[in-house]
Amino acid sequence: MDFCLIAAGWLNSSTWIGILEVAVGLGLVIFVHEFGHFAVAKMCGVKCEKFYLGFDIGGLKLCKFTVGETEYGIGVLPLGGYVKMLGQVDNPAQLREEIERAKQKAEKTESPATSEEKTPDIDRADPPDGGEQPETPESPEDEEIDLAAAEAALYDPRSYLAKSVPKRMAIISAGVIMNLIFAFIMAAIAYKLGVKQVVCEIGQLVPGKTAWQLDLKVGDRITDIDGRKMRHFRDLKANVSLGNIEDGLPIEVKRPGVKEPIRVVTWPDSSGRMPVIGVAPPRDTTLVLKMPGSAATKAEPPLEEGDEIVKIDGTPVGNYPELRAYLALHPQQTLKVTVERPAKTEGKVKTDDPPTEHTVEVPPNPMRRLGLVMEMGKITAVQSFPPGDPRDPEDNSPAAKAGIKPGDIILEIDGQPPGDPMTLPARLQQRAGETITLTIKPGIEETGAKSEARSPAELFVEAGDVGCGTGGAARRRVPVTLREADWYETPLSPNTPMSIPALGIAYEVLDRVDSVIESTPAAEAGLRPGDRIVEAIVIPPDKKDIPEDFPRLRKRKIPFSQDEYNWPYLIHELQRALPGSEIELTWDRAGEKKTRMLTWYEAGDWFNPDRGFRTGLLLFPQKGETWGEAIQFGAEETLDSTLLVFRVLSKLGGQFSATNLGGPIMIFAMAKGAADEGISELLLFLTIISANLAVLNFLPIPVLDGGHMVLLTYEGIRRKPPDERIVAALTWLGLLFILTLMFWVIGMDIHRLFTGFY
Repeated sequence: MDFCLIAAGWLNSSTWIGILEVAVGLGLVIFVHEFGHFAVAKMCGVKCEKFYLGFDIGGLKLCKFTVGETEYGIGVLPLGGYVKMLGQVDNPAQLREEIERAKQKAEKTESPATSEEKTPDIDRADPPDGGEQPETPESPEDEEIDLAAAEAALYDPRSYLAKSVPKRMAIISAGVIMNLIFAFIMAAIAYKLGVKQVVCEIGQLVPGKTAWQLDLKVGDRITDIDGRKMRHFRDLKANVSLGNIEDGLPIEVKRPGVKEPIRVVTWPDSSGRMPVIGVAPPRDTTLVLKMPGSAATKAEPPLEEGDEIVKIDGTPVGNYPELRAYLALHPQQTLKVTVERPAKTEGKVKTDDPPTEHTVEVPPNPMRRLGLVMEMGKITAVQSFPPGDPRDPEDNSPAAKAGIKPGDIILEIDGQPPGDPMTLPARLQQRAGETITLTIKPGIEETGAKSEARSPAELFVEAGDVGCGTGGAARRRVPVTLREADWYETPLSPNTPMSIPALGIAYEVLDRVDSVIESTPAAEAGLRPGDRIVEAIVIPPDKKDIPEDFPRLRKRKIPFSQDEYNWPYLIHELQRALPGSEIELTWDRAGEKKTRMLTWYEAGDWFNPDRGFRTGLLLFPQKGETWGEAIQFGAEETLDSTLLVFRVLSKLGGQFSATNLGGPIMIFAMAKGAADEGISELLLFLTIISANLAVLNFLPIPVLDGGHMVLLTYEGIRRKPPDERIVAALTWLGLLFILTLMFWVIGMDIHRLFTGFY
């Protein structure tokens, strides 16, 4: 039996060719594995009775046919495959035991029939001792046993058991070897055709995460992590999630316009399913999607997919960081966006004709909100250069230069309460270059006080006046000059804090209501200050109300009772929701739960710098100009894919969460996504899957190839098979482990289907 899983685009109306490509590709991975066993078994003179892709559980199969002495077929359970060889059992000693038992039964059966004198004629109704005739209990020995078949399996020269240990080892290991060869061939062909790789560059930063704290920027290119050269973004993700996070990861960064590389040490955040530093892949300036209901969909004349943004208000835009910078600095203005549009004929791009230039007007993008002002919590992170950083200390964040630290709480700004914590970044962005005075309550690092989820108003009363002597930590007033931040930051992932680019801080937004804006959906629903939000469900409109060119976004449940979700994430989700979506909000008021349906509205004084442009990934081509170069690339890819599986397994259950694993649904979904990108990407994915299958099947687990190799090694050393009781116990344990793992990964597949995380 062979087994496959994988550690992290779905179907649309025109994917049948892609589905066929995926089915053939994944079937081919299983086929080459089983063909390895089959071919070497034939070479060693072993009779192969069956060759199946998939498992014919209960005799159920999609098809079968017989050629020569072998039955070929496709089973109904597509989780692997098998080759059934004559005499192949988990333990040869068990088969010999069955033969001895069969012989003894045959002798007992023949004995009464051969001699009537030896058997007294006893009336079974009246036993000699006057008691009842005891019934002979059934035992396992009474089961039907095919003695001839059992002896043939053991003593037939074409039996698997009749072969020497080295030959049986060759047969068992052949599947794994074929998978590695197949992976190498697929990778070499892919690189000869040409592969599109994602540049190892920062496209966006997650507020509060380690890369953000080190003040890395959009457009920074990461060239080295812990001595490993980063060729593409996949390398970055793998080396961060599987790196040495306890001692820190040395990272080398190349920043545009800076001659010397920036070298820092970072400790990835391991609070989630895997360690991360909080960066998203880089983007280009070619439009691939307009977010539903966003400013991009309201452009006049309309924008089209495939448009490349080249200018905004006459200012050249050469890359994605420049695009984000202009959007960040002009959130409230209508923009004149100049795009280059590929020439098309009947909807198809004509590569021979030059693109045409078009200028469209894109209005501002008001933020969607519910009418609630939540309480502001403590500062969770500050952007700061670590000791020894080569950057100019004057370029450090304003918060770091002012001595603001994690745990501090902002009580006032220029003598006034900070107001809505969600709109605070935009309000301070408009005051770039000004010096403001922050009233700060020192946090846990300075006072040792217990951190509590309290509002600024409560903390303000507690703090007292500056220099107030005893009774609580004294608040202090800190002058800070706001920097002009030509970037914007959004809470990309659950439980991400809000951030103020002009200051360089990230802070909590609590789930407790501070105030309710009048004449808004929240006010009409009856929410009050002090209510604590428990849960929000974003419900998309009916399918008939969704425009055909908009994707169907799933219903999303956001439970605030868990640490993984917070208010900023809900507001971020609102910006991506389909027009007409509703929010089912549940809150707690003095122990009583209340639920109401709300609609969002567009704020008139708060604008989203993101106009709803969704651009493609920043790619670079990697192609072997000669077969020699393609073979070199293919060998490197196969080696990296194989070692990656070992690295994942070594960290599994600790640094790398088992929730990252996926089963057949995830494998198919990822393969489909790769097929949509092109044949080369699909071949590379098959390389990963084939290497995955090779490594997993060679693990020393009974019922897998690796388990058989361990038993054969023992037999080769001791010159006899291991004890059948030990083998039986190990086999059941191995089978239980595999079944448990399969239930787990399929369960994770189903969870992702319902939560929309594919």
